[in-house]
Amino acid sequence: MQSVTAIVVAHDGARWLKETLAAVRRQTRPLDRVVGVDNGSRDGGGQMLTEAFGAGNVLTMPRSTGFGEAVHEVLDRLPRAQGHEPHVDEWVWLLHDDCAPDPQALQALLWAADQDPGAAILGPKLLDWLDRRSLLEIGVTVSRSGMRDTGLEPREYDQGQHDGEGLRDVLSVSTAGMLIRRDVWDQLSGLDPELPLFRDDLDLCWRARAAGHRVVNVTEAVAWHAEAATRRRRRLSVSNEHPRRLDRRNALLVIMANLPLWALMRSIFRNIFGSVFRTVLFLVAKQPANALDEMAALASVIGRPGRLMRARRRRRQWRKQGYPSVARLLTPSGAAFRRLADMVQSFIAGAGPVDSAGRHHAAAETDEEDGEELLSDSGLMQRMFTSPGVLLCLVLLAVTLAAERSLLYGGLLGGGSLVPITGGASDLWRLYTESHHVTGLGSDTWAPPYVALLALVSTIFLGKTWLAVSVLLLGCVPLAGFSAYAATKKMISYTPARVWLAATYALLPVATGVIASGRLGTAIVFVLLPVYAALATRIVAGSRRAAWGFGLLLAVGTAFVPLLYVLVAILGALAAVSFAGVRKGVGVALAIGLGTPIVLLFPWLGRLVQDPGRILLESGLHDIALTDPRLGAENLLMLSPGGPGTPPIWVTAGLVAVALAALLVRRHQMVVAIGWGVMLFGVLVAIVVGRLTVHGVPVWPGVPLAFAATGLLVAAARPARWIGEFAATGRLRRVAAGLIVVVAFATPLAAAAVWVRSGAEEPLQRGVRDPMPLLAAVGSAKGQGTLVLRPRDGVVTYSVLRGGAPLIGESDLESPEDASQRFGTAVAGLASGRGGTYAQTLAQYGVQFVSVPGPVEASLHRTLDSEPALVRMSLSAAGGLWRLAQPAPAPPPPSGGDSMHRIWLWAQATILLVILILASPGARTAEAEEQYADVPQEEPRGRRRAGEDRVPV
Repeated sequence: MQSVTAIVVAHDGARWLKETLAAVRRQTRPLDRVVGVDNGSRDGGGQMLTEAFGAGNVLTMPRSTGFGEAVHEVLDRLPRAQGHEPHVDEWVWLLHDDCAPDPQALQALLWAADQDPGAAILGPKLLDWLDRRSLLEIGVTVSRSGMRDTGLEPREYDQGQHDGEGLRDVLSVSTAGMLIRRDVWDQLSGLDPELPLFRDDLDLCWRARAAGHRVVNVTEAVAWHAEAATRRRRRLSVSNEHPRRLDRRNALLVIMANLPLWALMRSIFRNIFGSVFRTVLFLVAKQPANALDEMAALASVIGRPGRLMRARRRRRQWRKQGYPSVARLLTPSGAAFRRLADMVQSFIAGAGPVDSAGRHHAAAETDEEDGEELLSDSGLMQRMFTSPGVLLCLVLLAVTLAAERSLLYGGLLGGGSLVPITGGASDLWRLYTESHHVTGLGSDTWAPPYVALLALVSTIFLGKTWLAVSVLLLGCVPLAGFSAYAATKKMISYTPARVWLAATYALLPVATGVIASGRLGTAIVFVLLPVYAALATRIVAGSRRAAWGFGLLLAVGTAFVPLLYVLVAILGALAAVSFAGVRKGVGVALAIGLGTPIVLLFPWLGRLVQDPGRILLESGLHDIALTDPRLGAENLLMLSPGGPGTPPIWVTAGLVAVALAALLVRRHQMVVAIGWGVMLFGVLVAIVVGRLTVHGVPVWPGVPLAFAATGLLVAAARPARWIGEFAATGRLRRVAAGLIVVVAFATPLAAAAVWVRSGAEEPLQRGVRDPMPLLAAVGSAKGQGTLVLRPRDGVVTYSVLRGGAPLIGESDLESPEDASQRFGTAVAGLASGRGGTYAQTLAQYGVQFVSVPGPVEASLHRTLDSEPALVRMSLSAAGGLWRLAQPAPAPPPPSGGDSMHRIWLWAQATILLVILILASPGARTAEAEEQYADVPQEEPRGRRRAGEDRVPV
C-alpha cells in the first residue's frame, strides 16, 4: 500500500501557481495528503494555496526561506503514515509553484516504483512551460567541473524518441516533480539547508546513489516546468547573490563536497583553469557581470575551506564506498572537449558563452567483458558524419586531394604568383615588426599587413609557414565549400539548395584558377566572400556587431587584395542609398563596416593612394603574365577568368541556366533581382579590370568574377525550395523541375570531374628549386647579397637575395627610388656587356655573387665571362654562378628603428583588440528572456489519452 503526500512550495509564483494547483487536483491517482507552503509571497500566492487546500493545510514561512527548508518544516510537523498503517510505503511528492504535472504523472511514477523496490527517488520527464513540445530534462548528470548536462540537443522537441526506455538510471532528477520515499528522505536528512536554491536536487540524489539507492527518470510521467528562478523570471529573496553566481557556487560546492580526496584535488585544478577560461570568454562577449560571477563563485568555495570541510564531513559515511556507482553516471571526461566545442560554437553563433553547453546523453551501455556500465558519446560522431555540411566538406576534400595529387608532397611549393615558401612564423613576425629591412637594396617601407596575418596563421600551425600556405591555398576549395554552407544557414533553409550552392561555389573556375596560378590573396578572399554576404544581410538590418565583424574580415581580405575594398565600397554605397532611409541604424552600420579597414590598414592604404595602380594587384609576385588580356566576353559571362587551371567555359553553363530559370519563380523576386544585380556588377568590373595592365602585366579579373558568381548563386539558390511546389502542379512542370535539378547538380559534378582529370596545372608546382645558390649561401659573409638574373623574352629581370631565399611579403617592399634606378642601370649594363664600372656599383650595394638559373643562354654566360670584375664559379644545366673579384662590403646594420613604426604597431594591436571585443557575440540577457515569459502559447502537447481533460493554459 502506498501513501503520497504532495508538498507545493510557492514564492511569488501566482502567474504559474493557478495551473499547478489545477494539475495537482486532476491527478488520476488521488493524493493522500496535500500541503502548501507560502514563502512570503506578495502576489497572492498564499491566498491561492489556501483556497485550493484549505487554511489548515497551508504553512506560511518567511520570504528568505529556501525550498529545502520549507519541505523540512512540513515533514517535521506531519506525522508518519506508518504510525497508523504498518504496511504503508510513504512517499513525498515535491512540486514547485511553476511546475504543472500531467494528470497521470503521479500514477506513472508510482507504477514505476512498484516495478523496482530499489528505486527511491523518481522524477518525471520535464517539458518547457512556454514551448510545450520542447524537452528540458529526462534526468541530469554533471561533469567533474560542475557543468550540468541534460543529454539533450538545444531545443529538442519531444516526439517520443526517449519513451519506452523503462526506468532510466540517472545521477539526478529535479525537485520539480521529484517523488522520494519518506524513509530515504529521513536517512539522508533531506535537502541540504545550505543549498536553499540550485543544485540541492543534485546533492540529494548524489547522496542517495552513494547510499545504494536508485535514482530513476520515468519518461511515462510528464510535467511542464517554467524554470522561473533559473531563467530569472522572478526576484529571489532567499539570497542576495546573483542567481548565476549562486548556481555556479552551489555546483562547485556539491562537486567538491561529494568527491573523494584525489578526485577532489583534480577537480580543484580543473575548475580553476576552467573558470579562468570561461571568464575570458565572458569578457570577450561583453558580459563583465557574468565574468565576475564566475570568478566570485570559485573564490567563495575555495576561499572558505571551513564550509567545504563541514560539508565533506556530513557526507563522509557514504562518499568513499558509494563513489564508484556515482562515477559511472558522471559526464565522461572526453565530453569536456565537446562541451568546449559547443561553448565556442555558441559563442561564434552569437548566443555567447553558456553555463552548460554539453549536450552529452548519459545513456549507459554494458561492456561484454566485465559487465560494467560504461558511458558512450557516440551521438557526436553519428551526427558529425551524417551532417550534410560535413559530408559535403569531406567530398570536396577528396576531390581536392585527387586533383592536387602532384602538389601534395615534394620540395618547396611555389610558382606563378607564389614566392617559394621558406622561413617560419618568427621570420614573418620579424619582417612585419622591423622598421628597416635588410633585404634586396634595403627598404624603410613598412611591411604589408598581410604579412602579420600570415604570421598569425603560421603561429597557429606551430610556426610552419609552408603548412599554413598549403592549407589556405591548396585547401581553398573545401574551405570555400564549408564557408558557403555555413554562411547560408539563415539565408537558405532548404538543405539540398545549400549543399548545391556550396559545392557549385567551391568548384567555380575562379577556385581552380587560383590554385594553379598560386594566387594566395584571391584564395583567401574566395573563402571569405560567403561570410561577407551573410554579414551584409545583417548590416542592412542595422546590426552594429555584424558591422564590426564585417569590417574586421574586410580588412583581412583587403590586406591581400586591395581591389576587394573598392568593390565592397561601391556596393555599400548602393546599399546606403537603398536602405539607409528605410531601416534605422543602417547608415551607422555601413560606416562601421567600411571604416574599420581604413583604420586598421591606414599607413599601407595611404601608399596605395599614392600609386593607384597597385590597387589592382594582390599579394605575391607581379612580374609574370598569367592571364590573357584579350579574354572573350563569353568567358566572363560564364564566370571564367582565364589563365592556368580554368576549365572549359561550358562547365558553368548549368549554373547560368538555373539562375535564368530562377527569374520565372514568382517568390523571392527581390532576392533574385539583387543576385542578378550583383552578378552584372561583377561582370562589368571584370570587363574593365581585365583590359588593364600594371607594369606591363595584365590584371586578373578573378575577384570581380567571384563577386558575380556569388550573386548568381544567391539568385539561383534562394527560390530552389519552391521547385517541389512547381513540380506538383502538373506532369509537364514536373518534368521541367526535374530537368532544372539535373542541370543544377551537373555543374559541380562536371567541374569536379574536369578538375580531377586534368589535375592541378602549372605554374604552381612542388619541388621548386631554392633561388639562393648553395655556393653563394655558404661563401657569402653576413649581409652580402646575391644578384639573380632571369632573362625572359629579351628582357632581364632581377632580384637581390641576402643570406637566403626571400620571404613571402618581401617582394612588396619598396627600395629607395634613386637606389633602384642606379642599381637597375648597373644590372642592365652588366647583362648587356657594355663594360664600365657597373660591377663596382653592384659591389657598393653589397652584392658578392651573380646567379643565373638554368638553362643559361649562351650569350649571357659569354657576356658575364668577359667581365673582368667577375669570376665564374660554376656553370651547368642547373644554372651559373659568378663571384665579384673584389669582396663586397656588407651593408651597415639597421639603426634603432622608427619610433613612429613602433607606436603604430602598439596602436594597431590595441585597435584590433577593441574591434574584436565589439565584433564578438554577446548573449541574450535575462531581461531579454523575460519578455517571452507571458507570451501566449499553444495548448500542452503531451500524451492525450481517451477521455482525458487538459489543464488550461
